Amino acid sequence: MKYIVVSGGVISGAGKGIVASSAGLLLQSKGFIVTAIKIDPYINIDSRTLSPLHHGEIYVTDDGGEVDLDLGNFERYLSTTLQRDHNITTGKIYLDIISKERAGDYLGKTVQVVPHVTNAIQNYIERTAKIPVDESQAEPDVCIIELGGTVGDIESSPFIYALAQLRKRVGKENLVQIHVAYVPVVPPGAFGEQKTKPIQRSISDVRSAGLSPLLVACRCEVPLEPGTIQKIANMCSMEPEQVISVHDGSTTYHVPLLLEKQNLLSILCESLKLPLDQMPIRCIEQGKRMWTDWVHLVRSQDTITDTVSIALVGKYTSNKAAYLSVSKSFEHAAMYCHKKVKVVWIDAAHLEEETYQDSPAKYHKAWHDLCSIKGIVVPSGFGARATGGIIKAITWARIHKTPFLGICLGMQLAVVEYARHVMGIPDAGSEELHPESKNHVIIDMPEHTQEDGSDTMRLGNHLCIFKKGTEWSKLRSLYGPTISQIEERHRNQYEINPEIVEGLEKAGLAVVGKDVTGRRIEIIEIRDHPFFVGVQFHPEYLSRVLQPSKVFLGFFAAAAGCLEKIPAALQKGQRSLVEY
Repeated sequence: MKYIVVSGGVISGAGKGIVASSAGLLLQSKGFIVTAIKIDPYINIDSRTLSPLHHGEIYVTDDGGEVDLDLGNFERYLSTTLQRDHNITTGKIYLDIISKERAGDYLGKTVQVVPHVTNAIQNYIERTAKIPVDESQAEPDVCIIELGGTVGDIESSPFIYALAQLRKRVGKENLVQIHVAYVPVVPPGAFGEQKTKPIQRSISDVRSAGLSPLLVACRCEVPLEPGTIQKIANMCSMEPEQVISVHDGSTTYHVPLLLEKQNLLSILCESLKLPLDQMPIRCIEQGKRMWTDWVHLVRSQDTITDTVSIALVGKYTSNKAAYLSVSKSFEHAAMYCHKKVKVVWIDAAHLEEETYQDSPAKYHKAWHDLCSIKGIVVPSGFGARATGGIIKAITWARIHKTPFLGICLGMQLAVVEYARHVMGIPDAGSEELHPESKNHVIIDMPEHTQEDGSDTMRLGNHLCIFKKGTEWSKLRSLYGPTISQIEERHRNQYEINPEIVEGLEKAGLAVVGKDVTGRRIEIIEIRDHPFFVGVQFHPEYLSRVLQPSKVFLGFFAAAAGCLEKIPAALQKGQRSLVEY
């Protein structure tokens, strides 16, 4: 097993996840099987209880893991299937150690950070790195390890020590490190000076912690100047080839091309002694085809001018990372349709009358934005706040024939809206959001409530069966005439009340998909509408750069006016509407 550790310095959020994913993609282009691990030094066991407003999106894996959003980056770039174990947290490590200590596994020894915690981290990494991540079920060749936070954080210290020890354990020819650090420009602007002192200090900190970076990836707004590269190399005792410029581009999907141009792949393969001449022909051909498709899609975006505006109406729009997979799914669909996408972020609370009373400017701007776009998406969320504004947005989409996609909460509120305004049930509501209502069209899932009163979520991959007689469905047509069921990832606790389904369908809101029991509703759709679809699952979790979610693709294509072309293109296996 070969390991690539990607660490960060100077500031957080400099792009470690993109650099790590891009390095993995380049290795895949040569036929290697690549897996990934994200280390989060926080004490939480997983991301379940973290607020989207503070932490960003809670990403869900096939096996129901609620993990860090960076695992989504890895899955989107590498088209792999990761598990909950691919996200390591301080909480997971200490929970394991304390459980063993209580069980007497340490035989009365004093349990310490070194060696017990650091050994547990190394064992966890080696065990997880062997988990198959693709259909071949073969053990991966390379494991990318992204270390969250920045080097120097107190929380990261045990992990840094463990990674230094892992390098000794597996051999220095089997583990290399890429350090990602920010290069500020002072003063900011085109004529500012690129400052290298922060990177020099960051590299010094990494080395003093026991690690030795092979490469330093310099995040910057503009390409590094030759003098800056030479200075970083001199001051950090590196060759200029070891200093990689990761400057801003039109999209983050250009980063793999940028790294490939600077010979990152050659440096990694040489340092890790990766056997390029021993890869199966089948793997090499798949890698070449994947890379060709990637380059075509990314470069084609540079010549596109046609932009489609999509409104994302949500509860957490003040932190756009809360909807990271949704916004990335827009990009995947736009690339397939040979368009650009402009996401208009609308705080659902600003659509409510209360906002008009407090801030008329915010209210009018929100409604102006909503009325000026080509499609509306309502993603997931919890709690009653701002749901009144969401229902108003759904009403607008339904009445004005604007393409609409409701995900999880968005689907549930679409049912509430339809029951109130079409079926004539004014107090129709949700058990979660409207406990005082006498007509709950959305109810808690009884089998997911524990005896002790604690609630659990319906998580991970579950089947959705298309209902007979729904061949007319615009969404179903995207999957092809022979597909009767699909698998999608879930994260929900509430569902449509089965008792209301017959009335909904008579009123024109059709049920297109159900779960394997036939009781739980997975997909709803209005037939006489350009595209009005609600899904209980989260299609954004399975959208990939080279294989966009069909749910998002159908919605975006409807907004872009090219939906009728998509089914045929998908059946042909095209990577985009514009062939090459």
